[in-house]
Amino acid sequence: MKQIILGTAGHVDHGKTSLVKALTGVETDRLKEEKERGITIELGFASLSLGKDINIGIVDMPGHEKFVKNMVAGSSGIDLVVMTIAADEGVMPQTREHMEICSLLGIKHGLIALTKIDIVDDDLMELALEDISDFVEGTFLEEAPVVPLSSVTGEGLDDFLVTLEKVCRQVPERSFSSIFRLPVDRVFSMKGFGTVITGTLVSGKANVGENIVVYPSMIESKVRGIQVHGESVDTVESGTRTAVNFQGLDKESVNRGDVLSSPDTLILSYMIDTEFMYIKSNPKPVKARTKIRFHAGTSEILGTLVLLDREELQPGEKACVQVRLDSPVCCLKNDKYVIRSYSPVRTIGGGRILNPVAQKHKLFDKDIIRGLNDLLEDDLEKDISFFVEQASFSGTSFKDLRVMTNARDKKLESAIQKMLAKKEIVQTNKERQVYVHGSVFEKFSTTLMDKLKSYHQANALKEGMPTEELKSKFEYYNKTKLFNIVLNNLLKDKKIIQNQNIIKLSDHEVALEVDQHAVKDKIFNIYKKAGLTPPFFRTICQDLKLDKKVGMDVLHMLINNKDVIKTKDDLYFDNGSIDKLKKELVDFLEKSGEITTPQFKEMTGISRKFVIPLIEYFDSINLTIRVGDTRQLRKKAG
Repeated sequence: MKQIILGTAGHVDHGKTSLVKALTGVETDRLKEEKERGITIELGFASLSLGKDINIGIVDMPGHEKFVKNMVAGSSGIDLVVMTIAADEGVMPQTREHMEICSLLGIKHGLIALTKIDIVDDDLMELALEDISDFVEGTFLEEAPVVPLSSVTGEGLDDFLVTLEKVCRQVPERSFSSIFRLPVDRVFSMKGFGTVITGTLVSGKANVGENIVVYPSMIESKVRGIQVHGESVDTVESGTRTAVNFQGLDKESVNRGDVLSSPDTLILSYMIDTEFMYIKSNPKPVKARTKIRFHAGTSEILGTLVLLDREELQPGEKACVQVRLDSPVCCLKNDKYVIRSYSPVRTIGGGRILNPVAQKHKLFDKDIIRGLNDLLEDDLEKDISFFVEQASFSGTSFKDLRVMTNARDKKLESAIQKMLAKKEIVQTNKERQVYVHGSVFEKFSTTLMDKLKSYHQANALKEGMPTEELKSKFEYYNKTKLFNIVLNNLLKDKKIIQNQNIIKLSDHEVALEVDQHAVKDKIFNIYKKAGLTPPFFRTICQDLKLDKKVGMDVLHMLINNKDVIKTKDDLYFDNGSIDKLKKELVDFLEKSGEITTPQFKEMTGISRKFVIPLIEYFDSINLTIRVGDTRQLRKKAG
C-alpha cells in the first residue's frame, strides 16, 4: 500500500477546508473559534483512499497570515501539495508565501485546485487561469495540472480525484533513514486512552510496547497504542499520518515542536550549519547576525542567522550559514527548514540542514566553508570524513553519525568499512564504535614522537621515558584507548621501542661524555665493592662531589643496563651480589622450606638496615612469599 501525505496550501478563505470535507466528509475545522470565524486556525487532519493501493493522509493547513507558523508546522513530511486558488480572487499574498514555503521545504509534487467556480463567470475564470499560469512559472508546480472545481456543487470533484490519483502514482517512494522520528503537531487527551500525540512519521518505525523518548524534554514513556487512518495497528512505518497513545504521559509534558524518537538516539543541539536560500521577494539584503524564527519539523525556535563567508546576503542568493538557537533542536542532515523574520514576521528563506550538531565557527574560516560546501554534494564518505575530523581527538560514534549523515544503517556501515580499509578513519573504541580521522591519528602519532624526542634531549643519559609519564602528557584528550592504539601502531612500525615500562624512539642511544664515563665507572665500582652493604646514593654523590642530576642520570643508566638493582628508599645494590644471594636463598628454601628474617640476617651477615630492603625485594620480584613471620618460595619459582 502506497502511503502519501498531502498538504493543502493557499490563501485564507480559498476553500481548502471545504475541499477536504467534500472529498472525505471530514470537517477539519474542529475549534469553536474556527467555526465562528469561518477560517482555519489550527492544523486539521483527514484521510482518503484512492483505488486499492493508495492511502492519503491529509493535512489541512491554515491560510491566514497570522497562522503561517501553523502552516509551516503542518508541512513537515508532506509528499505533495494541493495549492487552492479561488476563482473569484486569483493569486493572493498568502498563496505566494505558501508557494515559497513549499519550495523551501523541498516539496516537488502537487496540483492546483481552482475553487469556487460556481460563483464566477467564464471570463473571470479565464482571468484566474492566466493569473495561475504566470504565478507557477519557474516553480515546482509549473507543469502541475489545474483542476477547476466547486466544493459546494460538486462540479469537477470527480476530475480532481482522477487527477490526484495520477499525481500520487508519479510521487516516487521516499528513502527513509533508520531512525524513528515523529515530529509532534497535535497533543490531546482522550477519555479512556490518556494522552494522544499525532504527527507524520518522517522516518523509521514504531511498535506497540516500545519505549519512546520525547525530545528535547527527554521524558520517556511506553507506546500503549497506535492508529493509522482511524484503525489500530501494532506497527507503523515511515511516511504515514499517525496517532500514538502513551502510557502514563501527561498532556502538559508534550508540545507541538517536540519530536518522538527512540531512547539515546537524537542529539540536542543549539547550533546547526545549513544551506540557506534567501528568497528573491525579500526587499533588502540580510545582515550577518540577524534575529530570526527557525522552523524545522513542527517546531518554531528563535535564533540568530550567522553568515560565515560574507557580511550580507542579497535576495535570491544562497550561502552556507550557521543558525544559533535560543532553545535546543533535534534535526538530521538534509532535513528541510524555513526561516521567518523576527519582526515583522514573514518568510525570508530556508533550505536544508548540512550539520545538525555543529560547533561554533569562526567567521571566514576557509576550511569550514570548504567542508560545508562538500556536504552539499551528498557524498557519504565525504560527509563522514568531515564530521569525524571536526570531532578531533574525541572521535565520533556510529550512533552520532546516524544523525549527522541521515544515512540508513547498512549504507553507513558499508561506507565506514571502506574508509577503515583505506585508513581514512581509525576505530578507537570497538564496543562503542568510535572513530577518529586519519589525519588526527597521524597528528597524535607525531605529537607523541615529538614528546619523546624532547624528553631524550632533556634527559640524554636516560634510556627512555616512563610509559605513565608519557601518557600523562595526553591527559587533556582523556583518551587512553586512542593513546594505546597510537602507541601499539608506532611499536608495530618500529618507530619506538618499549622495554617494560620505558619507551624510547627507536634511534635513541644514550651517549655519555668522556667525564660521564668515568663517573659511571666510579659509581659502579663503589656498588660492586660494597656488595650487600652499599652506601646511600646521596653519600656517593657527596663523596664524588657530583651534581645530583648528573649523578641520577648516570645511576639510571646503570639500572637500565642491569648493573645496579634498586630496592627501596635510597638503596641500590650491585646486581652480581644480588644474583649470588638469590642462589643461596633458593638453595636454603629448597632444603628447609622456609626462612625467618633472623635466619636471613644470619645467612647474609649484614645489618637489619640492609636485610629488610633485600628480603622485601625478593618478595617484589615474586621469588618469595611471606607466610606469617617466614618466607617461602613461590610455587612458580621452583
